[in-house]
Amino acid sequence: MRARPAVLAAATAALLLLVGCSGGDEAPEPAASGPNAPSVSAPAVPDALSTYYDQKLSWTDCGDGYQCSKLTVPVDYADPSGATIPLSVIKLPAGKPKQRLGSLVVNPGGPGASGVDYARRASTSISAATRRAYDVVGFDPRGVATSDPLECLTDAQTDTFIGQDPTPDTPAEVSRMTAIGKGMGLGCQRADPALVGHVDTVSAARDMDVLRAALGDKRLFYLGKSYGTYLGATYADLFPTNIGRMVLDGAIDPRLSAREIDLGQAKGFEQATRAFVADCVDRSGCPLGSDVGRGMQRIQGLLASLDAKPLPSGDPSRPLTEGWGSYGIALGMYDKGFWPSLREALDQAFSRDGRGLMQLADMYADRQPDGTYAGNGTPALYAVNCLDRPVGDGAADVKAELPTFQRAAPTWGGLLAWGELPCTSWPLPATGKPHAVTAPGSPPIVVVGTTRDPATPYPWAQGLAEQLSDGHLITYRGDGHTAYMRGSRCVDKAVDAYLLRGTKPKDGLTC
Repeated sequence: MRARPAVLAAATAALLLLVGCSGGDEAPEPAASGPNAPSVSAPAVPDALSTYYDQKLSWTDCGDGYQCSKLTVPVDYADPSGATIPLSVIKLPAGKPKQRLGSLVVNPGGPGASGVDYARRASTSISAATRRAYDVVGFDPRGVATSDPLECLTDAQTDTFIGQDPTPDTPAEVSRMTAIGKGMGLGCQRADPALVGHVDTVSAARDMDVLRAALGDKRLFYLGKSYGTYLGATYADLFPTNIGRMVLDGAIDPRLSAREIDLGQAKGFEQATRAFVADCVDRSGCPLGSDVGRGMQRIQGLLASLDAKPLPSGDPSRPLTEGWGSYGIALGMYDKGFWPSLREALDQAFSRDGRGLMQLADMYADRQPDGTYAGNGTPALYAVNCLDRPVGDGAADVKAELPTFQRAAPTWGGLLAWGELPCTSWPLPATGKPHAVTAPGSPPIVVVGTTRDPATPYPWAQGLAEQLSDGHLITYRGDGHTAYMRGSRCVDKAVDAYLLRGTKPKDGLTC
């Protein structure tokens, strides 16, 4: 499972509006590059990388007030004189240039989501006050979207990958899942054998420091959501004293293993699904009945029936399988704004009509009406994750863990347990490993956690804030994935106070 920030930004229903919080102490003003920034020396740069750090971005108009450019980075930072790749960068200049603080680099998550697309939605993802004070800068990480994307799967192969049985019950089904996952890894390797081993998060974080310098900023100002928090934490681990201000919303705890992340997400989606069902059964005409426990069982029964007999979806070549149905239901857990659509889609599915759930699944997967995919998010997700953390040895390890997952999350446990299988046959070994990030010497770093977040469970935000040497947690009591600019004025006020004035959130701030 991953964040779908582009989809979330399009949600039209109102979210919870919670108030009643206040800011904390003023933090020292960090260095930026705007006219209001204090004078400070630039960070030291290794001689071997000076060519990259000294580059100047050439901006061209790319519509709607945005400017676009390309940033050159080495494929392998251990061999900076070797091959290079261009990263796509986009900028929305600060609305009030005379009050400009610098650049705010943003990343929406994934891994595999486009930072360029996310920056183009700045009007819904970043407050007006912050847009006036900062240039909003997005970039597509290496191997993603428009930055030398890894073309691992055809559109038809992506359909097969998503639509496959996510909870195999027989040796034949396990073998098929193993073969499909291995095929994706080999496809990535064939697509770009040089780059595929260097799309890890450490390399992307090093790219971000090159971007900081190319933007003319002495310190990095950053807003990361979901996986973007892991990218931000990795940057903080590598360059703690290069940070200006950093907000990590929907946090991942970098100490967690791949297995711990999968189990945490299984529990998170289970909790979020129960919240959805609890809301549904209190409404007249709920397709899940009037009892939460039975409602959960009905969703589980639906997924089991899709495994046995897929539903028609309006496209004879692509019925609603358990894989597609899981995607459709999962999307509803990311934002309460999707709950009405999910209720309607479930009602249709119980009447043997899979069109509604398939439409939600297509939104989750970024699948277009013509059958193409808007990006390479699905294979990029695995290409990055399989390098970032080692996994078990294969299907036998997954089977051994299945009882634990299924007890913790009867609806989602099996799917999340089997989700690591493609990485067990990935053609390259993992280069990263879980470890604590303390970022000694950094300025205050703000971490935001949502109590019923399905994809990045709240304990992860608590864990990241605790391990950072100067971490500060904002808690949002609510549903959905991430919190800033998602409907809570309390969260928005606290984050903006920090980004604009360096005001640290009050200890224990809960919205």
